Amino acid sequence: MNHRSPLLSSLHYLMLITLAVLCVAPIVVIFATSLRQQVDIFADPLNFLFTPTLENYRAVLQEDKFDRYLMNSLFVGLVSTVITLVLGCMAAYGLARFRFKGRTTVAYTTLLLRTVPLAVLAIPVFMIWNQWHLVNSLWGLVLLYVAVNLPFTIWLLYGFVLQVPAELEEAAAIDGCGPVRVFTKVLLPLMAPGLAAASIFTFRIAWNEFILALVLTDRGTRTLPVAASLYITDMGVDWGRVMAMGSLIAIPPLIFTFVAARQIITGLTAGAVKG
Repeated sequence: MNHRSPLLSSLHYLMLITLAVLCVAPIVVIFATSLRQQVDIFADPLNFLFTPTLENYRAVLQEDKFDRYLMNSLFVGLVSTVITLVLGCMAAYGLARFRFKGRTTVAYTTLLLRTVPLAVLAIPVFMIWNQWHLVNSLWGLVLLYVAVNLPFTIWLLYGFVLQVPAELEEAAAIDGCGPVRVFTKVLLPLMAPGLAAASIFTFRIAWNEFILALVLTDRGTRTLPVAASLYITDMGVDWGRVMAMGSLIAIPPLIFTFVAARQIITGLTAGAVKG
């Protein structure tokens, strides 16, 4: 057996600790800033010892229509995630199980669409959505996020469908199960880790996306990231409230990720075995 030297082990752990610090540091700074008063934020030199205050959170939660923006974000995130998973499952199953002309072209074209930056889509999407009367509509955002998230979802679930032996579906069909029951009773339970991974990434994008939501929403349909930008005005930036809003925005995805961490890791690793 090969044993790592103490020096290599120390370097390995040092690199992991450094990476963890780099990942956690921005979160700590955001949260710490949200607990400071505006005077403490702009103090020169910066004072690391300060009296924490919840005034920024109180202002965000009670004065700035946070509940409306929260409901908008939840609606857009959850509905787009459910629709994306349903369509992604069916598309992945069709690409993996059926042989038809142009199958490879369709598969790679779908993946290619995911590489387009969202900022590039802002103007053309606004023009099209305006003609379809979907601007300033939550359903317009839902439709857009479904289109944005489908390519990744399809390719992630495609690997899972390939891993499920076709003999299981054939055996279920022989036992009298129709195509719908085979899909829902046999295939979907085996794809649970992939569905968990796809759901968190789909929800995260819909929850955090800013550019398209800024272009396509108004006062009544703003999502939380767009609402956070309202604290940037001609008079300056209210960093305390911006950071408080950012801390609140980060909570749902973090909870979702920690709860489904095992399924997400399994989904990302197992789904990549075949493709």
